[in-house]
Amino acid sequence: MSGEWYEDGLRFECTQCGACCTGAPGYVNFSEAEGREIAARLGVSFEEFLMRYTVDHGSLRSLAEVKTRHGYDCVFLDRATMPGKAVCTLYGDRPLQCRTFPFWPENLKSASSWKRAARECEGIGRGGFVAIEDIRIQRDAQQARDATIRH
Repeated sequence: MSGEWYEDGLRFECTQCGACCTGAPGYVNFSEAEGREIAARLGVSFEEFLMRYTVDHGSLRSLAEVKTRHGYDCVFLDRATMPGKAVCTLYGDRPLQCRTFPFWPENLKSASSWKRAARECEGIGRGGFVAIEDIRIQRDAQQARDATIRH
């Protein structure tokens, strides 16, 4: 028995609503390796990627945001290609912070934290169950990333 409130797993299926990629100004942090992968995908140098698609926040770099009627969209969020959807143009190479959502430690603290996250993310509670082992992998990866960023 795990003791975690979500030991039976949680339902989640991305609906491509874009809610996790927009809203109030925020940060999408990435490692240098992730930045280099994104640059290669875009066919630009790492330096050009940093210059064109990121913002320097002192000790951190974040993906840039674009002000839209929805809020501050990630620069890589495409709302035009599929009407009614918000598609990540980096999906296969998106940063860990994006890949692990919504299984972030703060969303998994309690059932009420998960319900709070569900008010912003329509994919929470949909689709098949994500097994606790997979949730732990994503949660722990994000927690480890947070620890290295906040050093």
